[in-house]
Amino acid sequence: MTSIKRVYTIVGLIFLIAILSVLAFTTWYTVDESEQAVILTFGKVEEGLNEPGLHFKLPWPIQSVEKLSRETFSLQFGYEENAGQIKEFPNETKMITGDENIVLADLVVQWKITNPSEYLFNAEKPEEILYDATSASLRSIIGSSKIDDALTSGKAEIEADVRDLLSELIKKYEIGISILAVKLQDVELPNDEVRKAFTNVTDARETMNTKINEAKKYRNKRTNEAQGEKDALMSAAQGDRAARIEAARGDVSVFNKLYAEYSKSPEITRQRLVLETIEQVLPNTEIYIMNDDGNTLKYFPIRPLEKEQPKTKQEGSDTNGQ
Repeated sequence: MTSIKRVYTIVGLIFLIAILSVLAFTTWYTVDESEQAVILTFGKVEEGLNEPGLHFKLPWPIQSVEKLSRETFSLQFGYEENAGQIKEFPNETKMITGDENIVLADLVVQWKITNPSEYLFNAEKPEEILYDATSASLRSIIGSSKIDDALTSGKAEIEADVRDLLSELIKKYEIGISILAVKLQDVELPNDEVRKAFTNVTDARETMNTKINEAKKYRNKRTNEAQGEKDALMSAAQGDRAARIEAARGDVSVFNKLYAEYSKSPEITRQRLVLETIEQVLPNTEIYIMNDDGNTLKYFPIRPLEKEQPKTKQEGSDTNGQ
């Protein structure tokens, strides 16, 4: 009896230790900053995501934890890159454009898990659904685009359209994924000769754009120079206008003063104006005012005498000095 009781005691202790161990190791969990967790209570998903750090829960099997990454994933469509080696899948990337040409198009989709419960339980293989939705979206947009747009200047618009359509499909599927970006890697023709022809077209278009940019640059330069010349002429004209206005105001002031004097003494003012005008018209000219009464004109050489008078005074001073 003693040995049986001891066995029961040991077994009980083992079960107790096991239960305590389960409680010790399943009532807490940690979430890293790069992770997000989902709590399951008897298999039912609890709402909300846990913040990074240490958290507690009910022991297993009441509650369990599913952890998913917060990082951004990349889906490579049409090729696979591994250890620097690229493996292409041309059968997946071959598609027809809207103008019935065949192109090879591959791209990269950046996505992340934003709803862990939907990602875990709404679909068995959400990444395969994402891949198929990417293929459908790309083929739909390429199928409605022209080959020239797909190969040259329309890539950005195609990327935006693929992203919008893919995001709409993923939202309808409710697999807990959000599309961050879509980037076309290569869009090319399957035939070398046709590819070369389109390359020449692309080069010609780039040359055309370069010439257009150079022409715009020259036009802007000449426009700025012409604008500068225009501003200079306008400034000079404004200055000349202001000078002429001030000169006119000065002339008006002089005229008003002359008129005031003329009103007081018309005859004297008239004679003075005549003399001033003659001095301006005939500079350095000797002017004589004479009263001609019909008799013999008498002329007294005042100017020659004025010139000789200083000379005579100078000679007299020289004689005295001797």
